[in-house]
Amino acid sequence: MISVSISQLMQQSGVSFGTSGARGLVAQMTDRVCYLYTCAFIQFLRQQNSWSQATVFIAGDLRPSTPRIIAACIKAIEDNNIQAVYIGRLATPALTAYAMARQAASIMVTGSHIPDDRNGIKFNTPKGEILKPDEQIIRAQQVKHDESLFDQQGNFITPPVFTDQVDISARKFYQQRYLDFFPEQALAGLRIGVYQHSSVARDDMVAVLSALGADITELGRSAQFIPVDTEAIREVDQTLARQWATEYRFDAIVSTDGDGDRPLLSDEQGNWLRGDIVGILCARYLGIKHLCTPVSANSAVEKCAWFESVNRTRIGSPYVIAAMQALLAQGKQNIGGYEANGGFLLADNIQKEDQRLTALPTRDAMIVIVSVLHFARQQQKSLSQLVQLLPPRFTFSNRIKNFATQKSQQLIQAYSDPEHGQARLATDFPQLFMRDNTIVHIDHTDGLRIQFKNLQIMHLRPSGNAPELRCYTEADSVSQARKLNDYCLKQLTKRYLNA
Repeated sequence: MISVSISQLMQQSGVSFGTSGARGLVAQMTDRVCYLYTCAFIQFLRQQNSWSQATVFIAGDLRPSTPRIIAACIKAIEDNNIQAVYIGRLATPALTAYAMARQAASIMVTGSHIPDDRNGIKFNTPKGEILKPDEQIIRAQQVKHDESLFDQQGNFITPPVFTDQVDISARKFYQQRYLDFFPEQALAGLRIGVYQHSSVARDDMVAVLSALGADITELGRSAQFIPVDTEAIREVDQTLARQWATEYRFDAIVSTDGDGDRPLLSDEQGNWLRGDIVGILCARYLGIKHLCTPVSANSAVEKCAWFESVNRTRIGSPYVIAAMQALLAQGKQNIGGYEANGGFLLADNIQKEDQRLTALPTRDAMIVIVSVLHFARQQQKSLSQLVQLLPPRFTFSNRIKNFATQKSQQLIQAYSDPEHGQARLATDFPQLFMRDNTIVHIDHTDGLRIQFKNLQIMHLRPSGNAPELRCYTEADSVSQARKLNDYCLKQLTKRYLNA
């Protein structure tokens, strides 16, 4: 037996914690790396006395590398004398809700929206997602294991047997969660396109929306993994949505990212709605009083004055959850959160008329999809008309791929320098400072978020999941927000990508 430090393993393997779980290239996520990460998680659970029952439920997305990683995780769980229960290819919120209801821990193997040359592992205690302090404890673990299990490449010498069986109990539990909360036939008469691609939640969407009365058309189901990112929607997906809307005359098109925790909704014209807009509408429908959302989210959430409080956080569900927990500790109720990607989180139970929706403090797409559709139905408005209830603030986001994280951090640090930062910004983005346009506010909560005198916003931030530099922009029109984003990324690419 030898002992391995998880912090050293991170440095050696290149697989480390991002904003939500451990992620890395599939080639880096060897059997040994996945096995040791899982052993560290089990040790963490034991140290925290987290067991109400010594069971870990495990599920995964539809990436080709997912079964191998699941097998490595199961082997680690069982080698630590814990029961591992595999419940299939399942949406992340479905796994989390099912395990939490049984007071059990869970592991989700997914890379979410990123390309399938990468994958990841999300860890959940019986109370939900691990938070940043938990990550620090896992990093500090020393894991003893039998090194003879693995060859020099980190693969199992004798691969564990893994049968990818279908277990419908967790899937049915997740679907019933919404069928029990929303009124019967809540969506009757609506024509909905379900863009299925390679989302692990694709069958759940069809089942729930159909059961609530919607007329469903299945679209774009794929056997190959498609990296749908709800914050940086591909041009091909924008084109498809407009074509489908014209061809089928849908009231809406719905979808999710790869693991089903981030929603994607289009209006009747095939225009995909921003996640931080549907998040506001979902919160309004549910009667949320206290909202937690990252600093990158659209400022319409404050300007609409629908909520008693809006609490801004760093980007990533662990920070949103921590902010929600702080409000719970203060005795607040009706607390929710959402991210700019649209994933919605519930801190406590929601009571709406005679129906109850239990807390689910992890990103969920289904609650947003059904809530917004039913909200529009109640208001007798199309989705494009429903959005007009909000103040006219528009956001756009995109990213530069293969932009090293360290380079992104150094650049943002240079822009933040109190003595020379603004001069460098003016040099790199001269058009932003024309006509006496000046900086009126800088926010360093996560990355660098700058508000200008003309009320436009530029927010730069290194991705927490991949070597990418993300850019979020906000303005009074869609065209202005996009034009600003295109300009910022063009300037950054020209000056720094190949430098």
